[in-house]
Order: sequence, then C-alpha cells, then structure tokens
Amino acid sequence: MNFLRNRLVILGLVLSATILLYLLLPTIRHGSMEPSLDVQKMGLVAASPPPAPTANMSIRTGQLPGDPPLFFREALPIDASGRQILPRLQVVLLHGQAFSSKTWEELGTLALLATNGFQALAMDLPGFGNSPDSDALKGDQNRVDLLQRFMESLGVRTAVLLSPSMSGHYSLPFLFKHSTQLRGYIPIAPVGTRNYTPQQYQNIQTPTLIVYGALDTNLGAQSHKNLMQLPRHTVVKIEGARHACYMDKPTEFHQALLDFLSKLQ
Repeated sequence: MNFLRNRLVILGLVLSATILLYLLLPTIRHGSMEPSLDVQKMGLVAASPPPAPTANMSIRTGQLPGDPPLFFREALPIDASGRQILPRLQVVLLHGQAFSSKTWEELGTLALLATNGFQALAMDLPGFGNSPDSDALKGDQNRVDLLQRFMESLGVRTAVLLSPSMSGHYSLPFLFKHSTQLRGYIPIAPVGTRNYTPQQYQNIQTPTLIVYGALDTNLGAQSHKNLMQLPRHTVVKIEGARHACYMDKPTEFHQALLDFLSKLQ
C-alpha cells in the first residue's frame, strides 16, 4: 500500500513538472531566439545614416571653331555616381601675358571651383596656349565679340569673369558694354583701367572683387586706384605677393575667390 502511494506521489510530481515545463517553454523559446524590443530600438538608434554624396569634379578640354578657334579647359561638378550637378555659378577665367588656361589647372583653381559646385571655363586667349593668333582682334569691339562668342557657344548666360593683367584688354571693354551679362567681375591688376571715365565706372553695378599683390606697386596700385570707382566693389590686397599674386599666394587667393563667389548666390 505504501509502495503504491509513493508511486502515485512520484507520478504526480512528474506530471506537475511536465505541465509547468509546457507552460514555460514558449516564453523560454521566445526569449532565447528573438531580441527584445529595447534591443531592437537601441540598434536603430545606434545605426549611422548613409554618408551624403560628395561633390567631385571632371575636367575636359575642347576647341570652339571660328576665327580664331578657341581652346578651353572646363571643370564641372559631379556627384559620387559621376552625374553632372547643376552648377551654383559659371566662372570664366582669362589669363595674363605669360600664362594660359593651363595655369588655372596647374594652380588647382579649376578643381577647387568644381569641387565647390561651380562650373569653371578657362580660355586660351588668341595667340596663347593652344589658340592661334588672329589679325581680326585689334579693336575693343572685336575682343568683346570674341568673349561673347565664347560664352554663347558654351551656354554661359551670366558669368563671373576673372581677368588678370593683359586680359583686361578683353574683360574691361566687355564689362562696360555688357555689364548686365555678368554676375560678378574679378579683376587682378588688369591693364586698361585708365581708358575709362569716372562716370563710366559709376554706371556699372556689377559686384566686383578687386585683387592685387601688395608688392605690385605699378599696375596693381594703378588699377586698384581706378577700379575703386566702381560702386559695388570690395578689395583684397594680398600681402607679400607680386603682380601675379595668385601664383605667389594661391591659398590666400583661393580663399578670397570662394568668399566672393559665396556672396553672389
């Protein structure tokens, strides 16, 4: 009798343990196989967003037909997938007597502009670099027409025109005839500033960044004095720099260039 009672007790305990294990098993399985909601939330919070696409750039060369044909270099902003980005502004770069469009590539100016979202177009003026000379460019109107042809051919509507030294023969006549076609003007000690009257200067409303080297006491000082008559001008005098101040102090020049462009948008 006692033996039967003991067996019944043991059987009851086993049955109770089996029922309890059955009831707890889903909870144990759920806890061991799935992360809790708090862990999932922590994972979402900790996850970093994908990095934003960065602006890259592409440089190409080309030549426009005409008299004379014009060689140019172009730097364009592109996204990480290689697609062209709509430029913030279009910048046309001329050059001085001893230089060409290649100067702006070697100096890093084209790449700097493109990686900051600008389209940069640097031309070889006739008789320099890869652009042949022409006898048809002896007068101001001829040089104005050449710049106009260059911009129209490349789809430039309202450019920022950058003009050092000798290229003033092109940029200043263009400024005084077509200032409304320019978003900005950046003269760097250009020639020809004495050819215009105070009234002509005062009629120009194009934002202008006057740049010259502190050591350029000839053309730099002279052009600075004349260009100061433009109503909407700012001046950057680069200390320790000579006539080609952008070559002597490229970091300072590039910073001034980007600061000016950022204010035009």
